[in-house]
Amino acid sequence: MKSFRLSLSLSLTQWIFVGLFAGFGIGVLCPTWVPMIKPFRGLFLNGVKCIIAPLIFSTLVTGISGAGSFKELGKMGLRALIYFEVVTTVALFVGLGAVNLFRPGDGLHIGGTLPEAAAKAATHSVSFAGFVEHLLPTNIADAIVRGDVLQIVIFSTLFAVAALAVGEKARPVIAFCEGVSEIMFRFTGYIMYLAPLGVGAAMAASVSEHGWQVIFPMMKLVGTLYLALIVFVLVVLFPVCRYFGIPVFAFIRQIKAAVILAFATTSSESAYPLAMRSLEEFGVPRRISSFVLPLGYSFNLDGSTLYLALAAVFISQAAGIELTFSQQLLMMLTLMLTTKGVAAVPRASIVVLSGTLVSFGLPVEGIALILGVDEFMDMARTAVNLLGNCVATAVIARTEGIVLNIGGENS
Repeated sequence: MKSFRLSLSLSLTQWIFVGLFAGFGIGVLCPTWVPMIKPFRGLFLNGVKCIIAPLIFSTLVTGISGAGSFKELGKMGLRALIYFEVVTTVALFVGLGAVNLFRPGDGLHIGGTLPEAAAKAATHSVSFAGFVEHLLPTNIADAIVRGDVLQIVIFSTLFAVAALAVGEKARPVIAFCEGVSEIMFRFTGYIMYLAPLGVGAAMAASVSEHGWQVIFPMMKLVGTLYLALIVFVLVVLFPVCRYFGIPVFAFIRQIKAAVILAFATTSSESAYPLAMRSLEEFGVPRRISSFVLPLGYSFNLDGSTLYLALAAVFISQAAGIELTFSQQLLMMLTLMLTTKGVAAVPRASIVVLSGTLVSFGLPVEGIALILGVDEFMDMARTAVNLLGNCVATAVIARTEGIVLNIGGENS
């Protein structure tokens, strides 16, 4: 991509690949080096986290104020939410189909103690009431400190709607936010120079801490998840792109660096600024990308919802508990609600999974089976989360009559 280039004639994507393979090699061959390079993972992720809140706030305010009217804004928001619900529901059923077809839990036996992280998560089930209470922050500064994307998005949206309602008197504030958004995109460019180091350090740490050999005993589960995610991308996201007239291969070339970054760091947030810039260069207007993309981070977690459907039934199989089709369908309905708006919760998938297991009388200890390989599964589902949100943003742009192409020209 033109905006993020490093030296030696390599693009950011190529440097990230270099970091990815170098990190894997260090983790396998030189694990004693990992403590020296691991801080670069934290440095890069901290750099990205300090960008997220001001970038979301400034781009949402400028984007919504440029929507023109509440009617247009409402139409775009409704289209986005309908799309999110349809696609995440399909993702749930793809996960359900894969786990019932391949049955990765057969032959396994739940036992041992539940690791501390999972035990703590098991005490925090996700309820609809808790979700509603969580929508608005008690203090926006606290939401920023915690990195709660949903609360930041809702606060910023309400602020932008109020600015749109005030009209001309709000112009100085909107102009200030326009300046902040441009500064934050330039700031993002500087932080992206750390991306190859951060990716390499993240990969080295993951391989060193967990050991790539840990995958073998759970290969059937990991393989089932990766296969299900690939099927979802090819059978759902690819046809969606074709149906809405999105040039698929040009789109993939444009966002591949952001998807690789999400995969290597297991963090959608780390790739958010790069994804925003990539979509803008692809021709998605900022008024659309700044509204739909952060909204999708809370309501359109395709990879995570597919994983949760698969993981819950996997644990029932490992426990020797056969769930009927109606029970599995009810579980899917539960997950449709509990997966919304929890992306900012630490170990969000474990929190949601433990709450679902408790609700259906399944052994929470089953999470212990998954945690050993969860890091490797997290890479894939995080990449699909980001890819799904980029596709959703492009789809909404097409429904607004935008012609997408390289170079940012649109009509």
